[in-house]
Amino acid sequence: MMNKAVKGRRNLTISKRPLWKRALGCWPLYLMLLPAVVYYIVICYVPIFGNVLAFKDYSFRKGIWGSPWVGFKYFNMFFMSYDCKRLILNTLHIGFIKCILEFPFAIILALLLNEMRALHYKKITQTITYLPHFLSSVIIVTMLQRILAPNTGVLNQIVGALGGDSSVFYLMKANYFHRILFLMDIWRNIGWDSIIYLGAIAAVDTELYEAASIDGCNRLGQIWHVTLPGIRATIGLLFIMGVGGLLSSGFEQMWLLRTPGNMSVADTLDVWVVRIGLQKGQFGYASAVGLIQGLVGLVLVVIANTVCKKITEVGLW
Repeated sequence: MMNKAVKGRRNLTISKRPLWKRALGCWPLYLMLLPAVVYYIVICYVPIFGNVLAFKDYSFRKGIWGSPWVGFKYFNMFFMSYDCKRLILNTLHIGFIKCILEFPFAIILALLLNEMRALHYKKITQTITYLPHFLSSVIIVTMLQRILAPNTGVLNQIVGALGGDSSVFYLMKANYFHRILFLMDIWRNIGWDSIIYLGAIAAVDTELYEAASIDGCNRLGQIWHVTLPGIRATIGLLFIMGVGGLLSSGFEQMWLLRTPGNMSVADTLDVWVVRIGLQKGQFGYASAVGLIQGLVGLVLVVIANTVCKKITEVGLW
């Protein structure tokens, strides 16, 4: 009782101290936090002011603030352009593949790894699935080009050995593009994405598994009734963040995978913005389209957060 009374008085004394004195007492923690704060301010928040280019007819000679104001001219140009519908549909299609279709695979891999009892094989499997994430898109696309090359590629050699046509260059075929992209993304990201789910699974109370086992649940039943509900919050948060990137297909990967044959499906908003902005120098036009992407992503995150909060009672805010 004495210890509780002393602790209560100590907490009351601390709470009465001014905020700046309490913050000063934790200065080492704030010092460690400073690099992250500076990074986000300089890299993430300061460039936001560059979005003013979307409303100006920018020229190098006059600068950002000296360039004439054109209002919503570039927004109207984009929505009235011939490329608008095609670019949006291509980006949504690829975003759906990346954010929705690929989403369950990391969860499935995490569940499978969690069920492995041989730690030696579990570590080997984890290492094998993690490694592709650290390869650059340039290396991966170069490997794909060699594997899918006509006549000399591994895939075409197998097809030729089975009596098929070995002269097909799959990257030049628009109907194969989304399948190649899907398999490439799964191979590269599934292991890395499963790390978060493995951490969430490790935090599930083991007593729940024991209780489920006593109630007659087999391993599959324990996964369905214990593991998945236990990581529901993590699944919900990552899904919300994934939905926010629905209109962002990723520039580097799309740029490298593009060929004259698949241009009709591989040309996305990210690629188009770089092509119009950097190659053609239309910075205002490119900024307007980039701003549209950001605003749509924000709206999607808000909607996904609202829906997810009603279903799982978990959200970003």
